Amino acid sequence: MPELRKDPLSNRWVIISAERGKRPGDFILPKTEKKGDFCPFCTGNEGITPPETYALRDNTAPDTSGWQVRVVPNKFPALSPEGTSEKQMTGIYQQMAGIGIHEVIIETTDHNRQLNDLSNTERAHVLDAYLNRFKALANDPRLNYIMLFKNSGLLAGASLEHPHTQLIALPLTPKSIEEELSTAITHYNEHNTCVFCDMIQSEIKNQSRIVDESEHFIAFCPYAPRFAFETWIFPKTHQSEFTDLTDGQKHDLSGFWGNILKRQSNVLNDPPYNFMLHTAPISHANKSHFHWHLEIAPYLNNIAGFERGTDYYINPTPPEDAAEHLRKASI
Repeated sequence: MPELRKDPLSNRWVIISAERGKRPGDFILPKTEKKGDFCPFCTGNEGITPPETYALRDNTAPDTSGWQVRVVPNKFPALSPEGTSEKQMTGIYQQMAGIGIHEVIIETTDHNRQLNDLSNTERAHVLDAYLNRFKALANDPRLNYIMLFKNSGLLAGASLEHPHTQLIALPLTPKSIEEELSTAITHYNEHNTCVFCDMIQSEIKNQSRIVDESEHFIAFCPYAPRFAFETWIFPKTHQSEFTDLTDGQKHDLSGFWGNILKRQSNVLNDPPYNFMLHTAPISHANKSHFHWHLEIAPYLNNIAGFERGTDYYINPTPPEDAAEHLRKASI
């Protein structure tokens, strides 16, 4: 029988349609043929992109070959670095200049290797690039939130095949983060505990939705997931900001994160996916209530009129079943 579940963070209801009971093999997605087109992110084409803002290099000059990870401004940015963050009212309508930073983190020189194909050391280098850009952009007083996300595969929104992550620094806090913040603040005021930490303890006690654990991290399929096989990664100890990551945690995460991606790839036949990093806003004063985490969502569900009209989602795979398949996956 279908079940309605409420996400304790967003207060969004999700329909777990167990009668549809989709197993991994039931998700048939068309495979996208490699285009083989000219790629501006491949080594040797550095002069095609805007000048880099960060690179891990072998003592070579900026904007030349000889790098492992490279960060460049998006050539077609969603927002502009020029302007102020002042808001204006026109009658009942509010507007502001579209300021912000839009960058691309090129994860590897190899056009055909994805994040789950990289070594732990290579993924640690990618994390270093993320951390560098977070710390640099946090100093801009016009910015309030840094959103890190990845679109892997055409169906998940990737316009270029070469493996890359995107970063958009915003003058506002996104609605999804505001919802989590509101819930977290209310929970903290009522219980003097972090709702995310309490969620982690609940999942450890329940066990059925846990995918994997390491020394510093835990991964589980959330209680009310919008998407089939959606998986969240949390640091076990309370940390509000991604930049709180220690060197020991970084090295642990590089392997743990890769293992989760490998599990999803092996179980779901290398699906398109999105990952999103949720971290505390730059300007948030009290951060005892917020807990950073990674959300990985394979692109398996069709988002159609019902979801768009209600902001409720129909998930055909209970998270307990998804977690079991992922736990058993070879890595």
